[in-house]
Parts: sequence; C-alpha cells; structure tokens
Amino acid sequence: MSRATLALTAVVSLAVGAAGAYFGAPILFPPAPPAATEAPPAPAPEAAPEAAPAPEAAANGRVQRGQLVMEGIPEIPDSVVEDLRKYQNARSAAFQGWAPDGDIIISTRFGETAQLHRIETPMGARQQMTFFAEPVAGGGYPRTADAKGYIYVRDTGGDEYFQIYYVDDATGKETRLSEPGTRNTGLAWSDDGKLLAWSVATADSPVYKIVTLDMTTIASGAINRKVVLEREGAWAPIDVSGDNTKLLIDNSVSVSKSSLWVLDLATGAMTEINPTDKNVAYAGASFAPDGTGIIAASNEAGEFQVLTRYGFDGSVTPLTADINWDVEQFDISPDGSLIAFAVNDNGMSKVYLRRLSDNSDVAIPALPIGILGGMSFNADGSRIGLTLNTPSSPGDVWSIELGTNTLTRWTRSEIGGLNPDTFIEPTLITYPTFDQVDGAPRQIPAFYYRPRIDGKLPVIIYIHGGPESQDRPGFSTTFQYWTTQLGIAVISPNVRGSTGYGKSYVELDNGVMREDSVKDIGALLDWIATQPDLDASRVMVYGGSYGGYMVYAALTNYNDRLAGGVSIVGISNFVTFLENTAGYRRDLRRVEYGDERDPAVREVLMNISPLTNASRITRPLFVIQGANDPRVPASEAEQMVAAVRTNGGDPWYLLALDEGHGFAKKSNRDFMGQAVAMFLKQRLLGEAP
Repeated sequence: MSRATLALTAVVSLAVGAAGAYFGAPILFPPAPPAATEAPPAPAPEAAPEAAPAPEAAANGRVQRGQLVMEGIPEIPDSVVEDLRKYQNARSAAFQGWAPDGDIIISTRFGETAQLHRIETPMGARQQMTFFAEPVAGGGYPRTADAKGYIYVRDTGGDEYFQIYYVDDATGKETRLSEPGTRNTGLAWSDDGKLLAWSVATADSPVYKIVTLDMTTIASGAINRKVVLEREGAWAPIDVSGDNTKLLIDNSVSVSKSSLWVLDLATGAMTEINPTDKNVAYAGASFAPDGTGIIAASNEAGEFQVLTRYGFDGSVTPLTADINWDVEQFDISPDGSLIAFAVNDNGMSKVYLRRLSDNSDVAIPALPIGILGGMSFNADGSRIGLTLNTPSSPGDVWSIELGTNTLTRWTRSEIGGLNPDTFIEPTLITYPTFDQVDGAPRQIPAFYYRPRIDGKLPVIIYIHGGPESQDRPGFSTTFQYWTTQLGIAVISPNVRGSTGYGKSYVELDNGVMREDSVKDIGALLDWIATQPDLDASRVMVYGGSYGGYMVYAALTNYNDRLAGGVSIVGISNFVTFLENTAGYRRDLRRVEYGDERDPAVREVLMNISPLTNASRITRPLFVIQGANDPRVPASEAEQMVAAVRTNGGDPWYLLALDEGHGFAKKSNRDFMGQAVAMFLKQRLLGEAP
C-alpha cells in the first residue's frame, strides 16, 4: 500500500477478523470507494449498559427506547446483562500512524465511540485527542518531522458521508476541509504534508471527483479545493509523487478488475499504468522511490496478489513471486531502501521486510501469530508501526525497532476481566461441497470454534459479508461468549466468492452462479450431520450485509434443516437493493450482482431474491438494521420483516435510528448483543421465555 496513504486509508477493525460477529465497526479511515465489499470490518462487543425497563408497546407493535426501535424482542433480564458484562467490556486499539515527535496515534474507545488517542512511550497513558458523540473514522499526521497538525475524519449516524477536519497543533483550531453533504474518502497526503488529495462522491450520482488542497494555505483561512479529475466510476487517489506534481489514481470496477493511472497535476494528462485487455486487480500501489515507475500488489501473473514493479518504460518485475498468497498491505521506507509487507497466509498474517535494491530479505523479529492491520514506517524509517490481534487477544499496537531488531508492544487492551486461558481458539477445517475440482470434491475452508464440553453441541454458522471478503480468526468476545458461556460451536466458512484463496475462487459466485455459494452452506449442513459431536437439529445461521443475504437465502433453501437465523443489514431483494443503494455505489454493485435494468437479469435477480421466497421461512428470524444505512437501505429489512409476518411468522426486529451499515455506538451494540443472546437462548437452546 502507498507509503503516503497507508495511515490514512487502512481499514482496520478495532478487533479485526471474526470479531465481526457483531457488525458495525467504525471505518478507521475511509478507504477508496467501495467496489468489492458490502460490509465494513466489525469489532467485538464492548461494555454493557444497565438494562432498562421495557417501554410500553406502541399501537403498531413496535416499541422505542432511545434510538432503538424494536418488534418482538422481550425484556432483557438482568442475568443476561450480567453474563455479557465482562465480554462487552473488552476493548482494542488500532494503529493510525506516527506523530512527528515519535508518539504513536491510535484509535480506541473509552466511552460510547472510538476516538483518536496518542501515546508517548510504549505502554504509556493514552491521551485522548478527539471528543465526539460520533465515532472518528480515523486520522493522523503526514510523514514528516515538521508536521504542524493532523487530520481526522467522521460521519454522522453511520451515514458514511465522511467529513475531513484539520487540527492545528499550536492553536487547537479545527478547520473543515471537505464540503458538507459530500462523501469524502481515499485520502492521499504527501510526505511533506503540503498537498492533500481525496475522492468526493454525492448521494445520487455515479460520478466521482478527485480534489486537491494546498495545505500551506490553511493558516490564512483559505480552503481552495481544486477538482483535478471528474469521471463516472470509482476513482480515488492512492499516492502523491515525491515532488508533489503527480497523483497515482485507482479506478476500481470490481474485486476482479481495476486500473492504475498517473495524473499530471500541471497538465491534467492521464497515463494508464500497465494497460491490458485482461482483468487485473490491484490491491494498493505506490510511486517507486526512484520515480521511474510504481510498485503495486497485482494478480496479473496468477491467482494471488503479488508485489510487482511496473516501470514507466513498460517493464514488469515481480517482487514476491516466491510467496503463493495475497500480499494484503505494504509500505516503503522514507529513504526508499526497504519495503515492509504482510501476506494473508490462509487467514493469518505474515510480515516480511526486504531491500528494494536486490529484493533480499531483512531479518525482523517474529510476531505473534495473528492478523495485521495499519502497517507503516515512521518519518526517519527506524520503526514500523502496526496493529496485531490474535484469536485469544484483542487488537493492540506494536512496533518493530529496526535498529535493535526488537518487537515493542505499545498498548495492552483490556479484556473485561476475562480469563484468557478460557478462550477457544479455532481450528482450520475443510469440508466437501457439491462440485468437483480435478475429479475430487471441492473443499471449502472454514474456522471451527469448538467449546470444551462433551455431548452434542448446537451450532452457529457465521457467514461473512462482502461477498468479496474473508472470515479470519481474529479476536472475538462474541464468539468467546457463544462458545464458553452458551456452549455453542461456531463454524465460519469462507464459501466460494471469498477472497484470500485466489482470483478464480472469488469469481465462482458471479452472475448466474450466485446461489452456488448458498449451496456451500447446504454442504456444510451435510458435513455437520456427519460429525458425532455436533447436533444437526440445532443449527442457526448468522451474518451481516451480504452475509445477511446469505442468512435469508439459507432459510429459504434449507428452512427445515435450520433452527433459525440472525440477519444484520442484509439484502432481501437484489432488485430493490440495487434501485435504492446510494447512487455513488450502484454501478459498482451491478458489476457483482447484475444490472437490474436488463429485463432478463431482473427476472433472475427477482427469482433468487429471498423476499420472493419468504413464504418458505417458517423458522425463527431476527432482523437487525441501521436506519441510516447507505449501502443496504433499511427498506430491505422492513420489507422482509413485513413479508415473514404476513406469512404467519413472528420475527424479531431491531432498528437503530442513529446507525448505518452496522452498529458503531457502544450502547447500541451492547443492547444488540443482549437481544441476540436472548434469541439464541430461546430459539436455539430451547430455554423457556
């Protein structure tokens, strides 16, 4: 990933990975325009609020408590609140970047929402920098020792219309850099801090603008944004050249196709890097230190994302062809001599450091086995900061000290008083599905969290969003509560269409093959039925965003084999979803799901939509939604709840009026966790209401 933009565009969950069991992480810095995923990363639930008395029912059967509107959800007993308290008191920290004086900037939560903090010394006190009711999506300084201020980004109520603010360190003055009413993402800040570029979108238009801002004029009160590119499609800057005269720009079409361009800021000329008729996807890019090309993670040469140097003279030089996994992020040292990169090795991160001169490895200390986020060098290149979490510990901030070749821990996040010795770590399994590869059944990878108890275990199948995403075994107090307190086994499959297993695997659910991924859930139900320690009569599906669609689809296809489902911000009808999702992302989603304006495609989408087949759902259903969701509008949840209720069902429904694509506010997530616990106890475990 770009050395100039890494700290400002990394999407790093506060808990990363399977903590996604409770959807709704703040996006720690808005990424480039979303072309390939429906769901943001999600944190483990945190501190529980006191249970409040249930309000009187409204005439329409709905009740409201604060910002939460609900149907069918019973009063939560104090015992459930207390059982969840420690699990919901865990917190985590995410690396945001380096301050010019060597402090580390992190994101963590001490109140209702995640905010920016700085730390002067390893394991030192966390000094809060931002104080808002809404979560701060991320922030940081440019990579220069004489930086005079920092940027932070936040939205309102989960609407994802991120606004950019600059804070002057000397005066504390805050200046809004973006235009109200716009969505601002994909920030690229020059290393010297003098030029800022970002992508701008509006609610109903597929056109993206790239704007630049001369940061040296802010002190005089001038905010002179300059539009340097305006085109239909998802366009975003990802790096600024060393002399601040050019931008490296990404045009994302889908998870399988993107292109890279260099924009000359003086002339406006656009030059495509590596023009080709093939479908190539890039995952991060940076100008090469010598100015004669770029370095990008590219899948042009094979199944996986390989670090590749593309020269402006047309030369192509692979740098990590010896590693048969995706490079998930990278950063180049300020002097251009080193490149640090992380590889997604079957769901776990491995970090490498190499010399750019000869591609030779540089020894670094071994990191704990886990999932990496937000990796970048400091201004003098002596340290690499990063976030790391493991299946048994929440996200924390570390640094690699290159001079001494040591690993330093900067934060130790609280786990609510829980005993980590009780935590369940997952096992990587595979199971056969319906089709074949080279004459043998295709194997679907999954992470299996098995409680340490005997007997036939109930099961939750947790299905990730995306669809072009991947469930990874990160820290999740949600999974720990389910396994250690409720005695429920959790299986997280990476069905076809998931990333991390090669570009061919990602494309296996495209177009008319959409429901093949649902068949992978059916195959998992078959596998569960063969396991002597799992109870095939007590299986529930759970997922968010595209995973929420998969919950609906599993219930319409395998209703009689399931005990119920929990769908969070899920798509219920592909046609209405495409018609109502935000305009700046509608065309991007049409690439994945099909264009509903084509009558033949529309017919297929209607036929496979869960809403069309809602009459098949007779098992218990819990639907959870944010009212301000720009990705999967609340109408998707409302129409599914209405259809199931019309068909004689009794779904539970939870709507947060101050949330978007998942729950980011602590009190909302906490109540959601309590309600889900009640649903599981009653509908999966058979406990009396």
